[in-house]
Amino acid sequence: MNKALRKAIIAGNWKMNKNRKEAAELIEALKPIAADKTCGVVICVPFTNLETALNLTEGTNIEVGAENVHFEKSGAFTGEISADMLTEMGVKYVIIGHSERRQYFGETDATVCKRTMAALEAGMTVILCVGETLEERELGITEEIVAKQVKVALSKACEKCVKNVVIAYEPVWAIGTGKTATADQAEEVCAFIRKTVAGMFGQDVADGMTIQYGGSMNEKNCAELLAKENIDGGLIGGASLVAEKFGVLLEEASK
Repeated sequence: MNKALRKAIIAGNWKMNKNRKEAAELIEALKPIAADKTCGVVICVPFTNLETALNLTEGTNIEVGAENVHFEKSGAFTGEISADMLTEMGVKYVIIGHSERRQYFGETDATVCKRTMAALEAGMTVILCVGETLEERELGITEEIVAKQVKVALSKACEKCVKNVVIAYEPVWAIGTGKTATADQAEEVCAFIRKTVAGMFGQDVADGMTIQYGGSMNEKNCAELLAKENIDGGLIGGASLVAEKFGVLLEEASK
């Protein structure tokens, strides 16, 4: 982390977990743990928990995010939620392009771009997920894949609005598998992402951008990962569902 240039952010991605009662219990347990932390604290919760999360985190340092957003403002898109609907509620963050959306729900680089622009135009902060599969890493094309994902997603963004983008490097082979990129592997790709952003928007924008690591970061490996220059926090899956574990990451990112 380089806090002189950019903000460290720990964001929890709850995925499809927690009913409203369970969500309330987790948030109440998290509030005192997060209260004195200096890093950004975000919880991205299922749509059914947004109202609960917003109400319970009001007046705290915990920000609330959604796990997806549609790219149209309104219309015949059954089951979808627009950026304006989210912002009207008070939701500030949204995860876009997560590998599970790409793998299971047909998300493409092109639709990631459309969703990113819709969210940015609505004034939201986007957590943009990029990352390679195991096959792509073994083929030695990690940089090509990640560069393409970043460039397409941000191809229509301006220098001003891209300041509301956080990029989360999530190697697909390390999400929910228990496998984690080594700290050196994660640093290498996060540094490459920063170089790619610099090529698009200039070095100042790249230096100011928060770039997270998100492949199975947890309370045991976070210290080594967060010690790296270009890793500015994490997008956290399983460890975000347990207040004490999430708290360890918040503590480390606040040092």
